[in-house]
Amino acid sequence: MHCPFCRHPDSRVVDSRTTDDGTSIRRRRQCPDCSRRFTTVETCSLMVVKRSGVTEPFSRTKVISGVRKACQGRPVTEDALAKLGQRVEEAVRATGSAELTTHDVGLAILGPLQELDVVAYLRFASVYKAFDSLEDFEAAIVELRVRPPAENRGTGATPEVPVPATAAD
Repeated sequence: MHCPFCRHPDSRVVDSRTTDDGTSIRRRRQCPDCSRRFTTVETCSLMVVKRSGVTEPFSRTKVISGVRKACQGRPVTEDALAKLGQRVEEAVRATGSAELTTHDVGLAILGPLQELDVVAYLRFASVYKAFDSLEDFEAAIVELRVRPPAENRGTGATPEVPVPATAAD
């Protein structure tokens, strides 16, 4: 690491600490030449391979902006979007892979988005999964109705699935 003050090509690490969120390491360094101290932050790079083959760094901001479009007109706060972005980043980092595909990132978005807002989930899934017919939407809606709500998952509770009224009722 070059000293930012005198450009000496070496430095000594004086102190190392992980950041509060655990995604990076903060290092306090000292230059052996000019004795000035400076701070560096190390993060693990996570790359996303796009469909075109181009590789770019993972961006939580891009995830949030994509989900924000699906949430237009929905009662979803910016704070909830930020939390979703953090959950997605944690999920993709937890894979342990240094490179992901856009498909992997999309899959990581679907779960948290479904818990956040089912209408936004349908909007996002319709683009992500390339729905091209009403049957695709119907199948996704049926799947949402069959699955228990997030608060009932793992509790053994049976979800209530709305049943359409018939003429006999």
